[in-house]
Amino acid sequence: MLLRPLLDRALPRRLLGSLLLLPALAQANALLQPSPLPLQYPPFNAIADADFAPALSAGMAVQRREVAAIVANPAAPSFENTMEALERSGRLLNRALTVLSSLNGADSNPERQRLQREFAPLLAQHRDAIALNPGLFQRIDALHRQREQLRLNPEQRRLLERRHADLLRAGAQLPPAAQARLRAINVELSRLGADFNQKVLAEVNASALTVATREELAGLSEAQIDALRQSDGRYRLPLQNTSGQPLLAQLSHRPTRERLMQASLSRNARGDGNDTRELISQVLRLRAERAALLGHAHHADFTLETETAGSTATVNALLAQLAPAAVASAKKEAAALQAQLEKDHPGATLQAWDWAYYAEKERAQAYGYDESQLRPYLELNSVLERGVFEAAKRLYGLSFKRRPDLPVYHPDVQAWEVLGPNGKTQALLLVDLYARPSKRGGAWANAYVGQSHLLGTRPVVGNHMNIPKPPAGQPTLLTWDEVNTLFHEFGHNLHTMLSDVRYPSQAGTAVPRDYVEFPSQVNEMWQTWPSILANYARHHQTGEPMPQALLDKIAAAKRFNQGFATTEYLAATLIDQHLHQLKADQIPNASALMDTEAQVMKAHGFDTVPVPPRYRTPYFSHIMGGYAAGYYAYLWSEVLDANTVEWIEQHGGLNRTTGERMKRFLLARGGTEDPMVLFQQLVGHEPKLGPYLNRRGLVTAQP
Repeated sequence: MLLRPLLDRALPRRLLGSLLLLPALAQANALLQPSPLPLQYPPFNAIADADFAPALSAGMAVQRREVAAIVANPAAPSFENTMEALERSGRLLNRALTVLSSLNGADSNPERQRLQREFAPLLAQHRDAIALNPGLFQRIDALHRQREQLRLNPEQRRLLERRHADLLRAGAQLPPAAQARLRAINVELSRLGADFNQKVLAEVNASALTVATREELAGLSEAQIDALRQSDGRYRLPLQNTSGQPLLAQLSHRPTRERLMQASLSRNARGDGNDTRELISQVLRLRAERAALLGHAHHADFTLETETAGSTATVNALLAQLAPAAVASAKKEAAALQAQLEKDHPGATLQAWDWAYYAEKERAQAYGYDESQLRPYLELNSVLERGVFEAAKRLYGLSFKRRPDLPVYHPDVQAWEVLGPNGKTQALLLVDLYARPSKRGGAWANAYVGQSHLLGTRPVVGNHMNIPKPPAGQPTLLTWDEVNTLFHEFGHNLHTMLSDVRYPSQAGTAVPRDYVEFPSQVNEMWQTWPSILANYARHHQTGEPMPQALLDKIAAAKRFNQGFATTEYLAATLIDQHLHQLKADQIPNASALMDTEAQVMKAHGFDTVPVPPRYRTPYFSHIMGGYAAGYYAYLWSEVLDANTVEWIEQHGGLNRTTGERMKRFLLARGGTEDPMVLFQQLVGHEPKLGPYLNRRGLVTAQP
């Protein structure tokens, strides 16, 4: 109902029908035509915020006409005139929406946020107008019923079967009244999702901790303290999106640690304009209602139907098996940290804000090193070029060339050309690693342009982190976790860059949510692979390699603090599953939401250790986005990852043969085949839990 008025405001109706025939208008708006830059790389320097509304409006109108033409085609449905025509549709809309969404994540501003809020419900209506188009479903359903006789190749058959299933899951066969309610739910969920993202970004900035004196920052280096100093002479400690904050590992001033942790844990639940509890309660209720409309017991049941795990029973059983082992391991770690704490604060009890600090002390005592000894050897450019890029070169034959001629959306962003083994351009890569107030928290990879033989496109991808930027002239020295994250996110980039499929909806990371993290987690293994680690871990001043003794200590400490890491992750996962396994009338209201979270923690024994969930519900962005009822995906993917690492270690390790096998069975195939079939083709057997348990140092009832 709201679509047409905004379309009229954003672009006069008389122009919509002939938009692509107006060169002057198209030239004035860089989004209304394909980019002239290599691989259709976005012309950031030519895109103005005022361009988005006309481009989005025109994109929706054009795609609606494209779909109408498919439905009105008098010829009998064929794969080419229906499925391939649908794959070709929506390119203008996708171009504009991809750039706006990417910028709202990486470099937002009030105008882009306004556009996101205004267009979110319109885009939801647009998607439903296509998914619930009865004529389109009839054509696809006819093809689906004839699929045995159509002589489709495996890629085509999977595309048809998945598209048909997606339309059914979107409500294509619901009665009109149920479809109307479903449309209303989707519009409201899109609006609430946009509001949530903006509240979380606003709150992470508003909740930054300010301290008055350098003494309160004891434990940090002088360079770190100087980087935190504000123009008024005070010191601002910005927050990252997780519950735990990296500076907690260094701050020796316990009151500052407590204030920093409390600032983090109280985010979006302080009763102000950024409080998200009521919003989350509404989202959970609407998701549960939608699942019931579509014939499912709850939202988790609906979500897991298409994941590789297959059912809530499978996920619940795995979590129930691992939770006690994780808590038991965390309790052992906590006892050691308590002993460290009492040396500094006799009679004190270990709290959440103490864990990271005393874990570093325990690591130094048990393994002979701490984080401060590593950082001088972990300079950003060396890690990126001599580590991340070098591993990709040795595995896949890729090489990387800076492209300073390509425009970027922020001065901190670097553009790279990725060359394949044949020396030809494989992809373009934007590297955006520094934190800033306009950037959402966390780390992520994205695709500005996907790979498709049908469309003749090659990938343009982004890699994003939130590393604190040092003062001008000083090196960027990473933490060990930041190095791990860089390898992880580049694994997603590889999944997109090495894609080799025909249809855009099957390209790269277009795989089940509990499989998409698998390739990126495998790529983490090269962080500690001896030849790669020795190549990038060099002192930022002298260029000397990290001493072998220190490299050996890192290897020996691989299982250190894994009880904590597993516990904080499982706590968040169990909260996600609990909330999404409730029916609509069981959803807690805003005032009861945090009590529900506490009950989940207690039910699984997590209240017995001072380890908060990796994300608390009010700022749990994963479950407000694509990981709703799916945060377990990191665990599921790590099981596959651990099996794969074991196979790689047993079959030659880091070499082109390994890379070609990884590309063939994992990275190039995208969503063209059942992912578990691809996994078994890669490693030669079904996934086993043992390699994961061994990696984490956990003991459960299952060997």
